[in-house]
Amino acid sequence: MTNVAAGVPETLRVGLVSVSDRASQGVYADQGIPALRTWLEGALTNPLQIVSRLVQDEAVTISAALIELVDVERCHLVLTTGGTGPARRDVTPEATQAIATREMPGFGEQMRQISLQFVPTAILSRQVAVLREIPDHAALIINLPGQPKAISETLEGLKNEEGKTLVSGIFAAVPYCIDLIGGPYLETRDEVVKAFRPKSARRPPAA
Repeated sequence: MTNVAAGVPETLRVGLVSVSDRASQGVYADQGIPALRTWLEGALTNPLQIVSRLVQDEAVTISAALIELVDVERCHLVLTTGGTGPARRDVTPEATQAIATREMPGFGEQMRQISLQFVPTAILSRQVAVLREIPDHAALIINLPGQPKAISETLEGLKNEEGKTLVSGIFAAVPYCIDLIGGPYLETRDEVVKAFRPKSARRPPAA
């Protein structure tokens, strides 16, 4: 349970899902889950409980993993990587939407804006973000790119040589979204990504 009065950071339960036929079959080592774990550990000051799944590009399998992570594992945030392009086997967005209660289209729009700074093929990306809400719990689910470098750029945004943000990363909005759906209060390391909240929603920094 949260111990706000004592200034104890709240624990975030995170589900990480890597979608890849070949990695799930052991053809090569998965890079998505390690990249996500490393980024989260560097960006958040909260303690993390991470539950990961490596699955094939099958809509039913992906949907089942997402339902388990939210409904059973009680994750507050679920990040997927892979399976968001236009190829026939890329079905992560459809599998995500199938188990959603509400969509959060701004995340996908911003992810494509970030990626377009690097490659024109970013318009082929179909990443989505949704909420899954059950009677006593809710989670934010976000589809991320498949490459570790693209994952970092999408979450952090773009900065100039002086460290000034040029294009905001999507994770800046994640802590407040988690607040609004009843999850833990997340605090970030500003040098990685600065969480944005209205002044009325901010708490004093944890001791």
